[in-house]
Amino acid sequence: MSDTTSTPTSSPATPGAVPDSATEALQATLAAEHAAVFVYAALGGQASQSAQPGLYGRITAAYRLHRTRRDELIGLVRAAGGEPVAAEPGYQLPADLGTPAALTARALRLEQDAASTYAYLVASSTGATRAWAVTALLDAAVRGLGFGGRPETFPGL
Repeated sequence: MSDTTSTPTSSPATPGAVPDSATEALQATLAAEHAAVFVYAALGGQASQSAQPGLYGRITAAYRLHRTRRDELIGLVRAAGGEPVAAEPGYQLPADLGTPAALTARALRLEQDAASTYAYLVASSTGATRAWAVTALLDAAVRGLGFGGRPETFPGL
């Protein structure tokens, strides 16, 4: 699991007592966002702002949104009474990220993974947390289209 979107979002409402399964789903989603932020930073370092301004812009926007979502998830985990899972020291990257096609393919995979992760959070939560997760799931699905994905009836499943 690893990713998310490119449009600004508002912070989710602080949920009340969150059931254990929801807390576990929040932690899994947070872990995936940690990975997405790391990978998008690497993709941004490989994209050329001058040679591929569209791709560079989409990657940069996705990086910023995933960073925001990660920070929101930290708040949600704390509000649920949990200690947010820490980021790993590093994440595995594909060996070849030297072409726009490779960058686009990896970004698409990140968004597909994000949609799956957010679908899990939607299924495991209620109330404001679920509404926030639905928005994040839809954002990931739409962002994936910008990286060459195809519309899906049930994104993330």
